[in-house]
Amino acid sequence: MASQVRFISFPRTKPPPAFVPQVVSAFHNHEEQISTVALDKGLESDDVLQALSASLQALGFQVEASKAAAAKLARPVFFGEGGKPTLRYEIDGYHPEWRCGLEVEAGRGILGNAIFRDLFQAMLMVDVDHLCLAIPLTYKYKSRGKPKSSRYYEKAVAVADALYGHNRVAIPYGLTVIGY
Repeated sequence: MASQVRFISFPRTKPPPAFVPQVVSAFHNHEEQISTVALDKGLESDDVLQALSASLQALGFQVEASKAAAAKLARPVFFGEGGKPTLRYEIDGYHPEWRCGLEVEAGRGILGNAIFRDLFQAMLMVDVDHLCLAIPLTYKYKSRGKPKSSRYYEKAVAVADALYGHNRVAIPYGLTVIGY
């Protein structure tokens, strides 16, 4: 069976960075576990990150171990007295050599506007030159007892197209949207 995993990078006037296929391969390698197309109900974002964790770490990513405060991964935004970070934003993964952040979203990615938070916070994080934003291809839910689905990947790509294609906004980092 052909893979359902998709990706697109922005700005679309430049090719994706050389490391992007390696990141996407982690999603391909775990597609059976995380596919929002094949599974009846998609996983929570933490479960998707957990499934990908070993593959991402093998690529050199630092990965958030859990939502416990001690295990969270954060990137600095501001530094204060003595050079200590005074403001940090949490991120699911970070590759220091590639200067690449990683965010994995699930159900609240679009409906809860999490992608907007991710896109905004990446603008402010120190040493994030590229963001990989993983989003479900489709989000399955029930409304009034009837099964429904929403094309999250397509919606995320439309948001990225608007941001990177508009002349009123200058996004200071590259973006790859990965649909799983």
